[in-house]
Amino acid sequence: MKFPPYLLPGDKVSILSPAGKISRQVVERGAELLRQQGFEVEIGGHVFDEEGVFAGSDRARTADMQKALNDNSIKAIFFSRGGYGSIRTLLNLNWSSFFKKPKWLVGFSDITVFHAFLSRHNIASVHGVMTSWFEKDELLTGSFTEMMEILKGKQPQYTINPGELNRNGTVSGILTGGNLSIIQSLRGTLLDISPRGKILFIEDIDEHHYHIDRMMQNLRTGNVLEKISGLIVGYFTAITDGETPFDKTSAEIIREAVEPYRYPVCFGFPAGHELPNMPLIMGSRILLNVSDNEVKIQTT
Repeated sequence: MKFPPYLLPGDKVSILSPAGKISRQVVERGAELLRQQGFEVEIGGHVFDEEGVFAGSDRARTADMQKALNDNSIKAIFFSRGGYGSIRTLLNLNWSSFFKKPKWLVGFSDITVFHAFLSRHNIASVHGVMTSWFEKDELLTGSFTEMMEILKGKQPQYTINPGELNRNGTVSGILTGGNLSIIQSLRGTLLDISPRGKILFIEDIDEHHYHIDRMMQNLRTGNVLEKISGLIVGYFTAITDGETPFDKTSAEIIREAVEPYRYPVCFGFPAGHELPNMPLIMGSRILLNVSDNEVKIQTT
């Protein structure tokens, strides 16, 4: 796995909107917080464009990202928000310059598309808070600060309380995944999960319980759940029933789907569409240790 260079004071970073539209005030406040961390900040020329649900046209969003990918003076790309549209942007990009000199890509939710792409090319990226979360996160939880430390070279290590539905065990593997709905949407494509030797992280928001079950059964039927080495479950936020109650929680649905297997499973990791949203290096090798007393996750 190739890790981009860690960030240094004075490095130039970029803020881009490859998916949903966002307000100028939110982005500019995020840019100021990055400047306070000692970085030079360049905001993409089309970040504030609007076209339907998107931050401008496919052509405009692609142009911003292509410029940042090709610019060797830019050391990291922070995405302003998720929403929808990353796949449309990715399909139009030329990554040849980036592959020669990778840089950190940072985000979550719809940005799972880029994490999946980079995973396929053995390049690490950061699943972490985006510009739209910076200010409230910094005031409440400090996961923004933790993400900054990781981008400067700190290796993430977490210890959390055990969950009732956890399955104990210890395993080492390559961290992959992100938003479950996006993972589902990429099944059968060139960005599909390559599960063997991987520890899968999943989170989601605004789905019905039966949707969660359907996605987990897809991963089970496709032998993904059979082949992974471990599972880390983050927030499943605002998950509701349809017209007929499903009678299981998200955690119960997920636990049932992995019941036939024997690898360790961790529920309640603080990452996803709530705060704190602790950063993870996708593509890193981690050690997952789940016991009755605690859960430890550390980069190795």
